[in-house]
Amino acid sequence: MSQAIKTGTKPKSRSRYSILDPTQRTYHLMLLPGIILLLIFSYTPMVGIVMAFQKFIPAKGIFGSKWVGLKNFKYIFSLPNTWTLFGNTLYFAIANIILDLVVPLVFAILLNEMRHARMKKAIQTFVYLPNFLSWVLLAEIFRQMFALSGPVNVFLSNLGIEPIYFLGSNETFRPFIVISNCWKGFGYSSIIYTASVLNIDPGLYEAAHIDGATRFQRIWNITLPGMASVIILRLTLSLGSVLNANFDQIFNLYNTLVYDTGDIIDTYVYRMGIQQAQFSISTAVGLIKSVISSTLIIASYGLAGKFAGYRIF
Repeated sequence: MSQAIKTGTKPKSRSRYSILDPTQRTYHLMLLPGIILLLIFSYTPMVGIVMAFQKFIPAKGIFGSKWVGLKNFKYIFSLPNTWTLFGNTLYFAIANIILDLVVPLVFAILLNEMRHARMKKAIQTFVYLPNFLSWVLLAEIFRQMFALSGPVNVFLSNLGIEPIYFLGSNETFRPFIVISNCWKGFGYSSIIYTASVLNIDPGLYEAAHIDGATRFQRIWNITLPGMASVIILRLTLSLGSVLNANFDQIFNLYNTLVYDTGDIIDTYVYRMGIQQAQFSISTAVGLIKSVISSTLIIASYGLAGKFAGYRIF
């Protein structure tokens, strides 16, 4: 008789995925280099957050600079352009989220309706390519194409339309940024929707076709409901990136003429921290953004778990 039966206690069960489980040590060792790099490059620099509460002077360092408490944050919210920065950031982020949800979804549905296999593959390859081009390269291409003397304005002039300075006008800069970002990434973003369409039972389409359902009715009653969980998941997870307005794109395309409509939190932090050496102010702005983003990420994962059954832990 075992000791557990003698004492009347239940034997202790070792978790299959316990860190102490010898069979799992190999996998933990494989994770170790990544964890070390994460600690070095992501968590160690977080010590610099204290600069947001200091009047930081590089010569004195973090431990020698004067502590000023919340003075930097009060200064930030007293600036006249602070709310403009947040407004611009929200505009770009929300517009990108909406287009990144709608355009890839529509494209995936239309692609699924195509019956010519070779044409479908050619279109997929064609629309995926822009995603692999850097914004540094694309920014220069756009500057040349949409300049006042560029081919786009030459074409407009031939139609009798006055030349438009797309990248130097507050009226056109925002739409240009949103549309160009959508053009670059919608093909790649549609992959997940295309995969979700392929998981729908083909028998449902056959039954609907026999019942006389039109193509639009099959899309509305079968395709969209079958993709509902993926749509909800992507929408809820995108809430965590509301304050991320694609810094790479805007930094490479904006200029002083469009600061009123094109300046976002990340570009402001770059100018204050790197160009003007106001490290405390830029750190404070970045910390505000990080706190808000972290809150939204936690909320988005909670919503994803509630409505789409998505769980990390």
